[in-house]
Amino acid sequence: MSEARLMQVLLRPHVSEKATRLTEKHNQIVFRVVSDATKSEVAKAVELMFDVKVKGVQVSNVKGKTRNFRKIAGRRSDWKKAYVSLAEGHDIDFLGAQ
Repeated sequence: MSEARLMQVLLRPHVSEKATRLTEKHNQIVFRVVSDATKSEVAKAVELMFDVKVKGVQVSNVKGKTRNFRKIAGRRSDWKKAYVSLAEGHDIDFLGAQ
């Protein structure tokens, strides 16, 4: 697995109430990842980009919802979500607050 591939695996952090709760209680971070990413790729990408120790990764495929755009029915794209469990003492601070 090349470093260039690992840099493309993580798309962005997924922010929601559930993701915030998981971060506070269980030291888990939620990311949107490319749809063909594997658990091992996600773990290595997080360790490479954020310099933390990953304890485990769970992935979930999210089906896109059907939405109406004026009178035309459309569909949002399917995407993949990764729940990354961090080891004790490791944390990711996206805001950079000190």
